[in-house]
Amino acid sequence: MAENAGEEFSVVVLASDLGVDARSLLSPAERQAAADDDENVVWHDCHAHLIADEGFSDLEVLQAFRLEGADKAGNRILRIVGKYFPALIISGERLKRYVFHKFFTELQEGPFCILYMHSTVQSEDNNPGISIMRWIYEELPSGYKERLQIVYFLHPGLRSRLVLATFGRFFLSGGLYWKIKYVSRLQYLWDDIKKGEVEIPEFVHKHDDLLEHRPLTDYGIEPDPFHLTEVPAMEYSLGRFRV
Repeated sequence: MAENAGEEFSVVVLASDLGVDARSLLSPAERQAAADDDENVVWHDCHAHLIADEGFSDLEVLQAFRLEGADKAGNRILRIVGKYFPALIISGERLKRYVFHKFFTELQEGPFCILYMHSTVQSEDNNPGISIMRWIYEELPSGYKERLQIVYFLHPGLRSRLVLATFGRFFLSGGLYWKIKYVSRLQYLWDDIKKGEVEIPEFVHKHDDLLEHRPLTDYGIEPDPFHLTEVPAMEYSLGRFRV
């Protein structure tokens, strides 16, 4: 301590609210190194509705929302399988955060479309409701709304058609309402999406076959609910019952 007592030194105190760039105090070599580090930094937008480090592994395993191939127009496909969605145990707020998470991490750029499979969906168990879907869509940044090109609605059914036709224009924004395309059969879906670009669950194929052989099911009418037409015919002689 005695040897250093005569050495002079200075202390510079900077107020935190002056906005002074500390790099001016660095040597030229240190300033260049700092500039190189800044160029290598990658910034990511963080939406206000996302919670840092929130996990969605329980929803990912359901495969209700999955990014797959592209349609014939080159739009990335976000496949949504309605039957896989547990509406009774997932809140609308968490669903919104999950959808935003999928968009911000897997659909950062380029046009995309949505393929929604409504096959065998039960409104009580699998349907979050049109008001929640509208709420999620309205909360999306405008850039995502513009990049969404079309919504393929597979196996809509009579009830869905009536609800959207009656209330769709009121509950859905005009931009989304006019992007919905109803697809009653898989054979019509292949007009817009090449086979193999998206995985179709087996139950969707079976439902499509049911609709093909019993077209009235499209309108909520089951012509043979007990499958009596599949029972072998049985003939009886009325002569045996003469009085």
